[in-house]
Amino acid sequence: MKDERFQKTELAVWGGIASNAALACLKGIVGIMAQSSALLADAAHSASRAIASSAALIRVRSDQQPPEELDAQSPEKNLSIASILLAIIVLIIGIEMGISAIHALGSAEEHTDKNYALAALGLSLVVKEIMYQYVSRLGKRIGSQELIANSRGHRSDIYSTIVALIGVFGATLANVLQVPFLSYLDPITGIIISLMILKMGYSLVKEALHRKQEYVLQQEDADDLIAVVQLIKGVITVDDLRAREHGHYVVVTVKISVNPRVTVWEGHEVSKRIKQQLMKRFHHVSDVFVHVAPYDAGYPYKHSTDSELSELPSVIH
Repeated sequence: MKDERFQKTELAVWGGIASNAALACLKGIVGIMAQSSALLADAAHSASRAIASSAALIRVRSDQQPPEELDAQSPEKNLSIASILLAIIVLIIGIEMGISAIHALGSAEEHTDKNYALAALGLSLVVKEIMYQYVSRLGKRIGSQELIANSRGHRSDIYSTIVALIGVFGATLANVLQVPFLSYLDPITGIIISLMILKMGYSLVKEALHRKQEYVLQQEDADDLIAVVQLIKGVITVDDLRAREHGHYVVVTVKISVNPRVTVWEGHEVSKRIKQQLMKRFHHVSDVFVHVAPYDAGYPYKHSTDSELSELPSVIH
């Protein structure tokens, strides 16, 4: 059973990837036409944000994996490698854009008119603000720390576009007012944005390394969580439970068994109650992924009362 909250989180992250990729293409094309270092740097920033969102999508899918698959596939190692590679790509983009902007300083006065570049940046601001509001509100509504963190990324992307807007507007005024000095604002803001990209890359590397060092909570801590789950009506057994630290918060992944005759809706209600109780009782728990499976009375052993469970028409046991 795929968690509805996970589906919404994944859809929002995919939306961020698609919107940033589209904006990166638009601003890249317009930036080349306008010979604008600031616009090209902002396009690179949007592309880097799309890469960062891809890393977030990898983390979300890793957290959604059932506990038994975590051991079988060793996703933490693969996740760290993928995240670090994506972070390196972002760092390379930042370095290349910085070098390009520095070279552009020598020919700033030769830049063409940039009125249509302002229009592209204005459209970018509108799209980014819409994405920020949507992701931020959705993250708070469904309690997804990953989405909340992702929304902060959209906000930093807005700051990048504002900086680019200042540079392009300065270059436009240079042509209108015949003030050559203002044309240097374009490459200077390009350099500033490249530094923002480097900061983003550094944050991705730091986060990937930190995640690599995450550890599963001590058994006694997990036992407290298991005890709460076992008390919830509808849960027959707790097959596995993993609680992992993600920065300053804890994500719990739990697999439970329920009566095989319950409906999908009843199973979903059980998983909702588990999440609500764990987050209510343990304030350090910020996210819970529940995997619901039908109870198998023959594994790993069979009780004399197991035959009675098949007769139960509801989640009550």
